[in-house]
Amino acid sequence: MTSYQRISAAVATLLTTLSPLAFAQGVEVVDEPPAAKGWKLETVADNLPQPWGMTWLADGRMLVTGKKGTLHLLNGKRFENIPVEGLPSLFTSGQGGLLDIAVHPADKGPNPRIYMTMASGTSDENRTVLVQGIFDGKRVHNVKTLFAASPAKSGGQHFGSRIVFLKDGTLLMSIGDGGNPPARVGDMLARDQAQNVKSHNGAILRLTAEGKPAPGNPNFGQQGALPELYSIGLRNVQGMAVDPQSGRVWANEHGPRGGDEINVIEGGKNYGWPLQSYGLDYQSREPIGKRVVPGMVDPIVVWSPSTGASGLTYYTGKAFPAWRGSLFSGGLATKDIRRVAFDAQGKVVKQERLEIGKRVRDVRQGPDGHLYAITDEEKGSLLRIVPQ
Repeated sequence: MTSYQRISAAVATLLTTLSPLAFAQGVEVVDEPPAAKGWKLETVADNLPQPWGMTWLADGRMLVTGKKGTLHLLNGKRFENIPVEGLPSLFTSGQGGLLDIAVHPADKGPNPRIYMTMASGTSDENRTVLVQGIFDGKRVHNVKTLFAASPAKSGGQHFGSRIVFLKDGTLLMSIGDGGNPPARVGDMLARDQAQNVKSHNGAILRLTAEGKPAPGNPNFGQQGALPELYSIGLRNVQGMAVDPQSGRVWANEHGPRGGDEINVIEGGKNYGWPLQSYGLDYQSREPIGKRVVPGMVDPIVVWSPSTGASGLTYYTGKAFPAWRGSLFSGGLATKDIRRVAFDAQGKVVKQERLEIGKRVRDVRQGPDGHLYAITDEEKGSLLRIVPQ
């Protein structure tokens, strides 16, 4: 039995012993959904140095970040290195590095604005940072720091770091809580920062395209709440997706030992971490918080054991008509992609599993209507999912 299987068995045993009240309000806890049919994998390109995030330019070309600080442009079936000039001090230990990437949606011509998130600093003092540069077709230059999360933390855990643009031109940016116990920030455990409205850690922020607090952000009813905060109580969001028609936002989140979640993200809402959780403490193996806490938002999906959720997209393409309106969530631990389908009222009605066989770091819909995935390896791959 593998270590992952042993963890799966332990979590499953715990879940069966919990009171039914622990799963009130209709949250479905899923281990491994059935296999999806009617698809196959194509390898587009290999030898990507530890890829993390991907996006497309208006002309259809793809950009992919490399965790060690590299940027790559897809040219046919191979990637070309793109120089990035002016990055601040990059922290590449543990989960840190050059992370997500997005192109400003209004920039359809040459010289688009490129937004990237990264871990910056040292092992003793680091934080998640948002930078912006200009891509002239050959290099990204004039890189400037738009935003830096506060307070600083130590160690190499939980940077979050996905970004998505909204219809109004603002962007959402996820920040991890800072790490597992015994990691501390100031006088509290790092994970407790997610309930501290004077901290950016453990939250989703809403910023202008210039990195300033977006107008209309909530204040959470507490004096001193940081103006960038949009939603709080989140452990380590590594996937966000937006329905381009309704504007609804989803995020997937790493639970601790078990309890990965998908949540519908709304401004001013508290998603509970670490007071509300479906996972276990890594050291004590005891449940963290309660499963249901009044006033805090329940997830719409819970996976136990953890999938290692990373990357999330909302599918609107024509290649798979039956999959339109579904979410696709990458899995690092489970080496798969999970499809989550909804009914007309937005209720989860079906889940399926696409076996990839490699750790999936990001999953996105491409301009051609197909799904793309990048794998989390020293030499990663870009994969395309096409009809069987």
